[in-house]
Amino acid sequence: MRNAAQLPALLLVHGAWHGAWCWEDEFAPYLRGLGLDVFSMNLPGHGQAGAEKIAWYSIADYVEAVAAELRKLNRPTVVLGHSMGGYVAQKLMERNPKNLAGVVLFAAATQRGVLRVVGNMLAKHPLDFLVANVKQSLYHLVRTPERARALFHSAAMSREDLQRHWQRIGNESYRAFLDMLLLAPMRPRRRQQALPVLVLGGELDVVFPPSVVEACAKSFGVNATIYKAMPHCLQQDANWRQVANDVFAWMQRGDG
Repeated sequence: MRNAAQLPALLLVHGAWHGAWCWEDEFAPYLRGLGLDVFSMNLPGHGQAGAEKIAWYSIADYVEAVAAELRKLNRPTVVLGHSMGGYVAQKLMERNPKNLAGVVLFAAATQRGVLRVVGNMLAKHPLDFLVANVKQSLYHLVRTPERARALFHSAAMSREDLQRHWQRIGNESYRAFLDMLLLAPMRPRRRQQALPVLVLGGELDVVFPPSVVEACAKSFGVNATIYKAMPHCLQQDANWRQVANDVFAWMQRGDG
């Protein structure tokens, strides 16, 4: 088992509507406290810069942004991608970038998963989904704290914590959504097959539920870890520390 000084760096890549902020309240500082070199980033159009252009950033733009961070770090690095960030991480694997030391897929999007999300939205919220597509603005789907809770968080999250997370949520690229749905399909034969992969999900995740996460893990020849009573945003749930400890232990074992 390796000590923290021997481990690769860890680059945290957020999902749709989020930004680097979603890691920095507790998850990233905790892992730094364990001795890891942990970095978080904003994908193009997220955070403070470029939000006015976000609608048409592509998955390829996001992949290139992560690849640029790897080049800047210039050392072996594990990429942890949450939700859409997990889709980006899988597309990154197809490029075989230098210094990519492993991938953690964290309630990650897959082609099948995005199709399921669309089916669920059409069944449960057809008008909202129609408005979001007509306006080409995905913010409509998370426009209130309770809408965000329904997708990302558990019923147990306090109103105060929910409000704090929701007020930092932004719009998401409509083009990236189309890419994940149809235009930028996964190409498993191109990805780095030898890389270690850790696949994690939440039992209560309504975006990418356990069946989707387990199918993703199977495609990599690994078993998924599904956390009991945890929602989509594992890094912000009350039991986030358990998830962080498991990521750290996986890296210590030399799997990452």
